[in-house]
Amino acid sequence: MQKENQKPSFEFMALMAALMSIVALSIDTLLPAIPNIGETINSFDPTENQKLITMIFLGLGVGQLFFGPLSDCYGRKPVVYMGMLVFAIASFICLWAPNLEWMIVGRILQGIGLSVARSIAISIIRDTYSGDLMARVMSFVTAFFILVPVIAPSIGKIILDVSNWQAIFYVQLVCTLMVGLWFWKRQPETLRPEYKIPFSRHVFIDGLKEFMRYKETVAFTMASGFITGSFLVYLSASQHIFEDLYGLKDSFPYIFAGLSISIGVSTFSNGTLVLRYGMWKLSYMALLAFCGVAILFVVLFWQTGNPSVIALIIFLSLQFFCLGFMWGNFRSIAMQPIGHIAGIGAAINGFVSTVISIPIATFIGSYVEDEVLPLFMGLAICGLISVVIFWMAKRSRRLATAK
Repeated sequence: MQKENQKPSFEFMALMAALMSIVALSIDTLLPAIPNIGETINSFDPTENQKLITMIFLGLGVGQLFFGPLSDCYGRKPVVYMGMLVFAIASFICLWAPNLEWMIVGRILQGIGLSVARSIAISIIRDTYSGDLMARVMSFVTAFFILVPVIAPSIGKIILDVSNWQAIFYVQLVCTLMVGLWFWKRQPETLRPEYKIPFSRHVFIDGLKEFMRYKETVAFTMASGFITGSFLVYLSASQHIFEDLYGLKDSFPYIFAGLSISIGVSTFSNGTLVLRYGMWKLSYMALLAFCGVAILFVVLFWQTGNPSVIALIIFLSLQFFCLGFMWGNFRSIAMQPIGHIAGIGAAINGFVSTVISIPIATFIGSYVEDEVLPLFMGLAICGLISVVIFWMAKRSRRLATAK
C-alpha cells in the first residue's frame, strides 16, 4: 500500500478511474438508445423513459449502504467482486425486461452493483491519501473518468448502427469483466488491519453516528447532493433537449462529448491548482460562478423561448466548467475527517447525496418539456442553496479554529 505522502502512480489513478468509469459507461452509452428501448418495451413517453437514467442513481445510492459497511469489515476487494456479480445479474434482467417497470428494476439493481465501483474507489483513494493531495488524486482520477462520458454516447450510437440496443448491455458486461480482472491482478488491499471493524448489526448505526459528528462532512455531503441533482436534470433530459427540442439527433453524441470535455478540462486543472490554492477556496469560487451563470441565463431568456443551440452550448459549457472544480473537492472535504471509517463514510456520503439529488432531478426534469429554462432555474436554485451550506460550513470552521 502506498504511503499518504507518496506520489501517486499513473496506473493507480488509471485503475481507480476505470473502476469509476464503469458507472459512466452504464449510464451514458444508453442515452442514444432510449427511444429504441422505449419502442421495444412499448413505452413512448419521453419523460417516463428518462427514468432509465435517473433510477440507476437510486441504486447507486442505496447499494452503498450495504457495500460500504461490508468493505470496512471484510476489505475493499471482496466487496468489489460482489458488486460486479450483482451488476451482471441486473444486466440480464434489463436484457429480458418485457416492459418499463422491469427495465427500471434492472436499472436500479445495476446501480446497486455499480455503487461498489464508485464508493470503493473513493474509499481506496482515502485509504491511501489525505488532504489536498487526496483532492489532487481525486481530480486526476475524475479527469480520466470524464473521458468515458465524452465518448460513451458515440459508442452507444455506433453499437446501435451495427447491432441493437441489447448489444450495449453486452459491451458493458465485457468492459466490467476486463476492469475486474485488472483490479484483481494489480490492486492490493488498502484497508488497514487496525481500521477493520468486526461485523455486527450495529456497524452501520455506529458508522452513521460517527459520520454525523463532523459538520464539514455533513455539510459537503448535502451540497454535493444539490449540485449532483441539478446536473442529473441535464443528464436525464439531454437526449430530449437536443434530439426533440432542437432536432439534432445525429449531432447529439458529439454535443454531449463536447460538453463533457468542459468538465474534464476544469477537473484536470483542479488537480494542478488545488495544491496551490486549496480545495476550499477553489470550490467556493467555482460555486459562486456556477450560480452566476445559471442566473444570467434565466435573466436573459426569461419568457423569450429557447435560445439558439450555440447560446445553449456556451452556457452549459460554462456551468460544466465550474462543476470540475466542485465535485472532487466537495467529496474530498467531506471525506477528509472520516478516514478511519472510509468505507461507511463514502457509503453514507454517496447515499445521502443521491437521496437529495434524485427527487430534485425528477421534479425539475418534469418541467423540461418544451423549454430549457426550467433546467437553468434548477441549476440556479440548487447552486444558491449550496452557497448557503458552504458559507455556514466555512463560518463553523472559522469559529472552531478560533477556539
